[in-house]
Amino acid sequence: MDMQGTRQLPVTQQQAWDALNDPQVLKACIPGCESIEATGEGAYALVNAIKVGPVAARFKGAIELADMQPPSSYTLRFEGNGGAAGFGKGSAQVSLAPEGPEGEGCELAYTVHAIVGGKIAQVGQRLIDGLAKSMAESFFKRFEEEMQRRHGPAEDEAQAEQPGTLKKMWGTLTGGGKEGGAQDGESAAS
Repeated sequence: MDMQGTRQLPVTQQQAWDALNDPQVLKACIPGCESIEATGEGAYALVNAIKVGPVAARFKGAIELADMQPPSSYTLRFEGNGGAAGFGKGSAQVSLAPEGPEGEGCELAYTVHAIVGGKIAQVGQRLIDGLAKSMAESFFKRFEEEMQRRHGPAEDEAQAEQPGTLKKMWGTLTGGGKEGGAQDGESAAS
C-alpha cells in the first residue's frame, strides 16, 4: 500500500516538529492508540487497536525515527503484530516546510509505503486503503485540534476581542454601552 498527501497546519514549522516528536501528542492523535512509550532515542513501543472489516485486533508494535533533519524531516519506520489477525510494517517520509510571509504556518507532506499480511490482508486491498485514508484524515483532524488547543489564542483573549452577543444586547437595552450611556448622561445634565 502506498499513500501520500500534504496538509496545511496553522502552527509554525518548529511547533509542528515538536508535536510530531511528542509521545503524548501522538497518543492523543493516532486513532485507536492505547499506549505509546519511549524505548530509546527516537524509538517507541506502541499498542494500537484496529478494526478492518470483520477483523479486529490489538497491534503491538514499534516506531523508529531515522534520518532526522530537525525541524524539516524524518523517516518513520514502523512495524506491528496483531497475532492471528496479521501484521503490518513500512515507513513514512515526513517533511515540514514553513509557509506564509512570517512562517506562521507550515506544510506537512508525507509519503507512506506499507505492507500487511495475515487475516487483515485477506479482507481486501480496497478496504485496507480506505481504512488507511480514514485513519490519516482522523489523525490530521485531531492533530490540528491539538495544535489549536496548544498554540491558538487564549480563550480570554478571544472573548476580549469579540464581546458576546448577549453582552452587546444587554448594553443596548440598558444604555450601558459607551455611546448610549454617555449620550443619556449628557442629555440628563442639559
